[in-house]
Amino acid sequence: MAYTKTNVTIIAFMIGIRKNIVMQIAENNTELVDKLSSDKYCCVIRYLCKLRTNLMMNFKKTDQEMKINLTNIDKLPWFDSDNIKQLEEWGFHIVKANSTSSKYMEIINKYISDNINYCRQLFPEYVNWDYIKDLFVIPRFTQEKVIKAEFVKFMANREYYPFQQYIHWQPFDCGGMLFNDSRFFSIIYYQHNDDFISKSNYREADEDIKEKIYQFINISDSVEIVVDCENSNPYKLCSVIAGLNKVEISKIQKLILFDDIHTSPGWDMLDKFVPIPLEHIMVERVKEQKSLVDIKMTATVCMEHYQNRVSSFLLFSSDSDYWGLISSLPSANFLMMFEYSKVSEAIKNTLAVHDIFYCAIDDFGTGKIDEFKKFVLFRMLKKYLPDLLQYNGKELVTKIYAEAKIPAEQNEMDNFYNKYIKTLKFVADDNGKMYFELR
Repeated sequence: MAYTKTNVTIIAFMIGIRKNIVMQIAENNTELVDKLSSDKYCCVIRYLCKLRTNLMMNFKKTDQEMKINLTNIDKLPWFDSDNIKQLEEWGFHIVKANSTSSKYMEIINKYISDNINYCRQLFPEYVNWDYIKDLFVIPRFTQEKVIKAEFVKFMANREYYPFQQYIHWQPFDCGGMLFNDSRFFSIIYYQHNDDFISKSNYREADEDIKEKIYQFINISDSVEIVVDCENSNPYKLCSVIAGLNKVEISKIQKLILFDDIHTSPGWDMLDKFVPIPLEHIMVERVKEQKSLVDIKMTATVCMEHYQNRVSSFLLFSSDSDYWGLISSLPSANFLMMFEYSKVSEAIKNTLAVHDIFYCAIDDFGTGKIDEFKKFVLFRMLKKYLPDLLQYNGKELVTKIYAEAKIPAEQNEMDNFYNKYIKTLKFVADDNGKMYFELR
């Protein structure tokens, strides 16, 4: 089983690891690294962490150069003068006259402590931010004995620090903290006597599964995705698309959603997060208790195949009834994608006997679609803002997660409450109208 590397790439960048190594960790995800490089506060923390590591490694030598030769840190070769210059331009006054290594260490630590929270939005809601923050902030950093203890620990155990860059932790041989997201979060939770229980979010489908999907797309004259929204999940569908190669995804002509009024509101917002032309068909009910999604989807697939000459379909559903559609269109190609908890062994066996490839959308971790989930939750929350005072804040968070149909552990909902509900502002516009503003 493979795992994502998005969060370890962010950590590697922030703690000051060299760009070429960050790119290796990111598996050449230039889009992510460029995003981090354009984030002011992410770069602020990166430059400060690089300064702190280099100061620890050259503490006495730096002190001597400043005292004996009156050379300040922006002129010393073991510090990055360009980083210092950029920090100065941003208003972080690093260079001080007649200073010492100890004073510089305090200045750097204070700037890190004061600005690390600006990077909180880079990480998902379900991760305990305090555990990440603890890697950067040294408690009681103004006390000389605390800094000395960190210095001694770092110098004695440098091989256990990620690429020998200083972080605030209890070092041990963990086999590579930045190997993947799942391992990283498991380690930092372990450091706080806690268990990381969201590992499934950071799964990556095996390469052989992806390769079979790519082969299906490439041997097809034309491909569409068709989705039974009643028997699929918008967040998992989005994670599949986010986990596949953009070149192959670009060959898919259309994504058609067959929806019902009782499904997740996430379907209504999916078009903003998938790079495929999307058609959203809301299927009306004749009888309230009877859905017509499967009939409408079957009829549309037949029309797309015979009228529009679409040769192949990626079918997202866990409903075995669609074998009737698949078996009735022998001239069309199908690849079925389902959820483990909803699919029967009977349909899997039937597909296998007829040599039709299938896979589970659960194998694609949802760690890459945090912005989509957050967007849906914000939309749900905004509905309640006009009448917010009628609700208990924590109960409201549980309510909007349920309405968005996003399963979540309690710590994720607690983080959402602390980050967004507790920070709501009561403001007035120029006309005196009062309202709540979401940060």
